[in-house]
Amino acid sequence: MISIWSAKLKGIRDSSKRLADQWTEEQSPKDVLLRIRSFYLLAGLAGGIFNPYLSSMLVGGGLGSGQVGLLLSIGTFISILVQPVWGLIVDRFQQMRLVLLLSVAIPGLLSILYQSPYFLILIMVYTISTVFTATQAPMADSYALVAAQKANTTYGAIRFLGSAGTAVGGYLGGLYVSQYDVSLIWVPFMLFNVLAAILAFTLPRRSDESRILNQSLSAGIKTLLTNRLFLFFLGGSLLVNQTLTAFNSYFVLSFQDAGGTLQLAGVGLLIASAANIPSMLIAAKVIRRIGHEKMLLLAAFAYILRWGIQWLFPVPSVMLAVQLLHGLSFGFFYIAAVEYVSRITSKHMQATGQSIFNMVFVGIAGIIGNLLNGYLLELGGSQAMNLSCVISALCGSLLLLYVAVQSRYSSSSVPQS
Repeated sequence: MISIWSAKLKGIRDSSKRLADQWTEEQSPKDVLLRIRSFYLLAGLAGGIFNPYLSSMLVGGGLGSGQVGLLLSIGTFISILVQPVWGLIVDRFQQMRLVLLLSVAIPGLLSILYQSPYFLILIMVYTISTVFTATQAPMADSYALVAAQKANTTYGAIRFLGSAGTAVGGYLGGLYVSQYDVSLIWVPFMLFNVLAAILAFTLPRRSDESRILNQSLSAGIKTLLTNRLFLFFLGGSLLVNQTLTAFNSYFVLSFQDAGGTLQLAGVGLLIASAANIPSMLIAAKVIRRIGHEKMLLLAAFAYILRWGIQWLFPVPSVMLAVQLLHGLSFGFFYIAAVEYVSRITSKHMQATGQSIFNMVFVGIAGIIGNLLNGYLLELGGSQAMNLSCVISALCGSLLLLYVAVQSRYSSSSVPQS
């Protein structure tokens, strides 16, 4: 009798799975486009509300900024190590939708544990959350690239909704923590992540591009690292983008250090993320006019200007106004860098090239930036941190200048394997 009921239950479960897969796979390109745009918006809202105030929440819980930097760096380091494992999981089980769903659901559900007073538990919570969050960008971008191609639009026209969500989220987060204790910032974060997870469930089980994510990472690294120009590009990206942690992780703390309020910090986050929207929408036109290399240099100069102004004038009003440069710095740099990697890598190495870039641009840069900027903020305040960012962005610009000059004389491409 038990075996009969087990068989019936299995049949019902299999039928339900087939119906769900059929429903999601039969979506039109416009349906998928709408859903992936909505996913970017919800995920942006969640991150915009929570991420800028995570450091303040942890410091309010008794940690020093140096400890916060260590916690963030440990989580980021482990997330780099597990990225190839996620690739293997997607390859073996073809579950892009499930992985994308987990990338927002797990961090959202675990966020309540940030209330713990124990440093070890906080490290574990952040690390596990980051392990899952690390898969969000490549999975969402895979859907977005395919949806953009099928719906005859651009990647930037989809991705900008993530920045829009982050902009609104940063502002709402400032209002929220001004009304409630910053330790409760996990509540709206959990809510928006759960909504994003529900939306992710309605996407097709995998995008048409999922199979290109399955290239061997080790083989890809070996091939790509034979290209000297690619290495200089990665070095420049690392030095420039590690400075972004001074904004992503420590803006609220440094803004308060300069005399600003939490509510005004939310305004600064809104300005920065909103500045990304027009930048990402016009990035393709600017690249067509001046090229990827000059676009990267322009963005790197905006980074230097951004940190230099805050170093010279460390007052709240200036720190708010200078966030207008976020679009010219991060927005331009990110779009130009992603397209540059796509241009110089061969067709079958696209995913591997983007994975390596992401590991350096987000992972390694995040580790170095969180450790260095957290230490400098605790040791010498925001002035020391901003000066370090100026120097780092300047050094990165020199490497990118070398890439631009060399690209004028030779058409560089990654060796075919």
